[in-house]
Amino acid sequence: MYNKIIKLIIAILIFGYAIYQFSEGFIGNGIMFILLSSIFVFLYFKNEFILLAFLRLRKQDFEGATKWLSKIKNPKSALVRKQQGYYNYLHGIMVSQTNMNEAEKYFRKAISLGLSMKHDLAMAKLNLSGIAFSKRRKQEAKKLLTEAQQLDKQGMLTEQIKMMKENMKRAQMPNQHYGGHRQQRRR
Repeated sequence: MYNKIIKLIIAILIFGYAIYQFSEGFIGNGIMFILLSSIFVFLYFKNEFILLAFLRLRKQDFEGATKWLSKIKNPKSALVRKQQGYYNYLHGIMVSQTNMNEAEKYFRKAISLGLSMKHDLAMAKLNLSGIAFSKRRKQEAKKLLTEAQQLDKQGMLTEQIKMMKENMKRAQMPNQHYGGHRQQRRR
């Protein structure tokens, strides 16, 4: 993995060589080197290991995603702020199946660092809502679910949000039902 500063230096050097190629009359080579330098600029903003981990997650390969993320040794120095957010977001997704406390920590950190895509932010808030609901923090769960619904402009999480709302209603229904019987017995 290249450090983020090294990626920019490589991009600048390749771009400089492209300009040299233009001045020598080799237009095709210059264009090719400009395209090559743009790859390094792209990798500055989108880390290659995070992209590969996303590809592994799409195939439901959690071990492969973990392997790619483990190659990032020091996220604070190797990644820009949004990449750190996605690093934590991916860890939260992978850990959410086994350890909700750790997943909550990762999702909160991802939200605080920022995620560039609104549906990713909505997914993180939806997961946090589920975690808060399972820990009996219903007000926080409702608030996070509402925020997730507002962020989901494209409707990608509509089914999950609907299921979460139904689960919240089901969990409240028995409490209200039992509460009604208790009040009747007291009279």
